[in-house]
Amino acid sequence: MCGTVMLTDTHAHFDNAMPASDVAALMERAGKAGVSRVVAVGGDPGMNAAALRVAAMYPGLVRAAIGLDRHCATKGAGVDDLARAMATVPAGQVVAIGETGLDRHHAPETIAEQKRLMEAHLELSRSLRLPVVIHTRDADTDTFDLLESYARQWPGDPARIGVIHCYTGEGPFAERLMGLGFFISFSGIVTFRNAESLRSVVRGIPGDRLLIETDTPYLAPVPYRGRPNEPAFLPVIAACLAAVRGVSVEEISRLTSVNAARLFGWELKSY
Repeated sequence: MCGTVMLTDTHAHFDNAMPASDVAALMERAGKAGVSRVVAVGGDPGMNAAALRVAAMYPGLVRAAIGLDRHCATKGAGVDDLARAMATVPAGQVVAIGETGLDRHHAPETIAEQKRLMEAHLELSRSLRLPVVIHTRDADTDTFDLLESYARQWPGDPARIGVIHCYTGEGPFAERLMGLGFFISFSGIVTFRNAESLRSVVRGIPGDRLLIETDTPYLAPVPYRGRPNEPAFLPVIAACLAAVRGVSVEEISRLTSVNAARLFGWELKSY
């Protein structure tokens, strides 16, 4: 990567059992690849602990988002645990609530519980004035209804409402979400051979709404399919978006890193 390219991975999960030496090696590879910032994202108690751990290890490079994702919806977990966890870490270490959201594709039978859990996250996000990280799959109507109410009552900076991570939906739905103030983030799925419709969506996203992520350790981009994903692979995703949008990788880096800084409250760098 060119030395002027400084990318932000806005969504990476870590394993709390990963030895510190392995975390160090992963972060070193990320830095060599031009990834200057990472948002470590939770989703259950273990992933939340991992996100906070890595953020504490790399305070200048990593910040955390903590939440309870849809697979926790029937396990009795509550957002009160998130508020308690935030009280134990330095101010500014947690920059978002999530991920959370709705998934009718994998768990349609728990959609009522998923909605209740997502609503609790949205209430917490509003009370803390922290952006929310949203997962949505095959649940456009339910997701939009909840987020429309959330946006209507949002008391904070309009640029910091939240992000739809790993977007795989259609263009019109993305437009409706952006109308509420959300950023749209794309993962390694955009590099897949059968993702031309998603690449068409990428072309239509305004530059000031665009983010990129790896979703580590999932969804490794081509040509790394079959391997655990990691932040060091983010330049491949950036290159795909650059080609699709007809701009340079440097421009994608600048756009998405500035957007990430605004959303997550990081100081702006010179790109």
